[in-house]
Amino acid sequence: MEVVVVESPAKAKTINKYLGPDYKVFASFGHVRDLPPKDGSVLPDEDFAMSWQVDTASNKRLKEIADAVKNADGLILATDPDREGEAISWHVLEVLAKKKALKDKPVHRVVFNAITKKAVSDAMANPREIDQPLVDAYLARRALDYLVGFNLSPVLWRKLPGARSAGRVQSVTLRLVTDREAEIEHFKPEEYWSVIAHLKSAQGASFEAQLNTIDGKKTNKMTLKNGDEAGSVKTALENATFAVTSVEAKPVRRNPPPPFTTSSLQQAASAKLGFAPARTMQIAQKLYEGIDVGGETTGLITYMRTDGVQMAPEAISSSRDAIGQRFGANFVPDKPRHYESKAKNAQEAHEAIRPTDFMRAPDDIKSKLNDEQFKLYDLIWKRSIASQMEAAQMERTTAEIEANGEKRTIGLRASGTVVKFEGFLAAYTEHKDDQKKDDDNGDDDSKRLPELKTGEACEKEKIEAEQHHTTPPPRYSEASLIKKMEELGIGRPSTYSATLSTLKDREYVRLEKRALVPEAKGRLVTAFLQDFFERYVEFDFTASLEEKLDQISDGSLQWKDVLRQFWDEFSAHIDGTKELRITNVLDALNERLEPLVFPEREDGSDPRICPKCGTGNLSLKLGKFGSFVGCSNYPECNFTRQLGQEGEGSADALADGPKELGTDPFTEEMITLRTGRFGPYVQRGEGKEAKRAGIPKGWSVSEIDHEKALELLALPRDVGAHPETGKMISAGLGRYGPFVLHDGKYANLESVDEVFSIGLNRAVSVIADKAANPGRGRAAPAKALKELGEHPEVGGPITVKDGRYGPYVNHGKINATIPKDTDPQSIDLEAAVRMIAERAEKAGKKVGGAAAKKKTAAKKKPAAKKKTTAKKTTAKKPAAKKTAAKTADEA
Repeated sequence: MEVVVVESPAKAKTINKYLGPDYKVFASFGHVRDLPPKDGSVLPDEDFAMSWQVDTASNKRLKEIADAVKNADGLILATDPDREGEAISWHVLEVLAKKKALKDKPVHRVVFNAITKKAVSDAMANPREIDQPLVDAYLARRALDYLVGFNLSPVLWRKLPGARSAGRVQSVTLRLVTDREAEIEHFKPEEYWSVIAHLKSAQGASFEAQLNTIDGKKTNKMTLKNGDEAGSVKTALENATFAVTSVEAKPVRRNPPPPFTTSSLQQAASAKLGFAPARTMQIAQKLYEGIDVGGETTGLITYMRTDGVQMAPEAISSSRDAIGQRFGANFVPDKPRHYESKAKNAQEAHEAIRPTDFMRAPDDIKSKLNDEQFKLYDLIWKRSIASQMEAAQMERTTAEIEANGEKRTIGLRASGTVVKFEGFLAAYTEHKDDQKKDDDNGDDDSKRLPELKTGEACEKEKIEAEQHHTTPPPRYSEASLIKKMEELGIGRPSTYSATLSTLKDREYVRLEKRALVPEAKGRLVTAFLQDFFERYVEFDFTASLEEKLDQISDGSLQWKDVLRQFWDEFSAHIDGTKELRITNVLDALNERLEPLVFPEREDGSDPRICPKCGTGNLSLKLGKFGSFVGCSNYPECNFTRQLGQEGEGSADALADGPKELGTDPFTEEMITLRTGRFGPYVQRGEGKEAKRAGIPKGWSVSEIDHEKALELLALPRDVGAHPETGKMISAGLGRYGPFVLHDGKYANLESVDEVFSIGLNRAVSVIADKAANPGRGRAAPAKALKELGEHPEVGGPITVKDGRYGPYVNHGKINATIPKDTDPQSIDLEAAVRMIAERAEKAGKKVGGAAAKKKTAAKKKPAAKKKTTAKKTTAKKPAAKKTAAKTADEA
């Protein structure tokens, strides 16, 4: 009997069925060891010695594996076919060696790109050794991320209170978002006009023609800069005669895009299906690990963390057979198509993402998949099979039309495209109810011209002139940001969604209508790093470091040489900031973030002058809970506002104090609009008994009137009695957004506005939808998803659990909610410690709870018996060190 180690329990179950009784398959549940989130886990002065920690849950699993290996004939490491998978195998082997479980037993490493019986059997027949250069690349990457996070983050905490962390890839990615926001702020729109002629052919068919030349000069989008110029051209066309001077038809071939990589799959799923990258990877993971089809669990797609764009030869052959059967022989090209990645630093070691069986069409297994799984599999299948199909053949017709007037000659151009042979487009338009084209096929291929002949006169129907303004570049979506990261060589496929999740979790960015908007604290962090750590947020520097890590993985560089070179420069830079004064930081940030800190005022007054006292100068201030704008005349003038707010629709409108909105019709207390450190709010009455309600995100202060204030203060409001239970349904705003509440159970609403307008029928429907997926009952214990180990500071287990309102991190009596688009399995001890600390701070609790008190009490007993001052003083020193370590844990 041989022991096989894979990563997930679902995979273990499937592979055990494939291999039979001569094998016993265990799951490692991902990584079994990690660097403890505290100082000293990586020691540059000791040749970058790394100290690894096994968490409690992994200890149990490793003991089971070790016990099985002792009684087995050999060990087979079959973790995922990427760098992380190689590292997990290495960790397992290291632990088993320390437990002396291996002795002289043979150890093999096998990899398979798909979880099918054939793929697994082929892998078992071709074992290899652990790829040490790939492990070295993992060690270098892990050490670099640790050294940056645990050395740069404390600088932020000291010099920029409220900032949470910085990271090697995270900070550069954040810079992309903040740079785009700065571009948008500095953008100055330009006016331009378009003129379109609506014409009719000699046969009576209508078509459109656009400007091409004016008096022999070529035009472009910006040629007509104002209404007068556009009006002049329009007048000339209205008084002109039109004749076709030439008609040219050119054949056009359009080749299919390559199969999906991790990045392109996330982009397409976001654009076409509306999936967040993290959600896409969760669904893809399930499709990869396997679905029960035909009574057997089978992997439906190949490994989904890859930047390779080429399929294996046998897959290409299979796809060509499927194309011939499904579409016809004329859709199969003479030779298979070969693709090469254009991404910077792409690794071609893995296949592109493709179906494991091209004969398994999406419609054939639709009943076996849930809606999200079907949509993603359909997307992958179509893209993969289209990649090996014939090119689409089109005819692009261009007609040149001359408009002759009394004073000027204007050239117009009309064009259209006709599909002569669908080719790969047939994969996307195979069904009549699915006419949407793939994201790469954005051209308007259905637009066609009527039959036109040279010399033919055309009749004018109407001439339109339309004003336009240039627009700033759009904010990044998660998908477009990932695409940019890939182009620049920042990060790797396995890290994209985790990096975005980190930025959102730390409130550096937020999603607003699927666009990434930098929060004020995110812009502050980026500005600070650009001023004082510019090299480490440069795109080229980060990409060149990624290149070195890739060179380590192919054996051409030694990993410790790369670490030494980086650390010598980085540590010197860190030391250089020790004497940095807060005033220097504020001066630099005031200058770099001027549009954010001092936005222009509508009345044209100096945006740096305090609007309350009129004599003080506004400046960025750093407080315990973050940054804000305050007056230099403090404490005589107590004006403050949140960063990024200005004007009539902001807190500045309340600079002279509370604004009275009217009285409450029931209590006759005055309702006022006010502003505080955490933003504007409405208040009814005065003193401790006054009721307050914050202004929801997206609402402007200028829009808050007496009616809106009454609505806010009346929350939660009764919607009506549930028709089945008779119990009242209420609607309100909570820390997780708008909701309806019935019989102690909450259901989320789509928007804040719905809280005030939702009726009984809609509320009942929302509650019913929630009940269809109720989660656990109130009395049922939360399901433990992952045990992370002991809290490094106060002790006590930290666990990832699945609660009735979703997954969360638990430590003692503190529960920290995991954001919706973050995979609970991706949470590690470092992230969990930070989340626990943040939750405890918000709730005013002490980290540790009862477990910490017991631990403290146990330590106090010996000290009480000895009654020595020296001992007590000594006992306090470790506590001081622990405080410092806790800060580093939040890196």
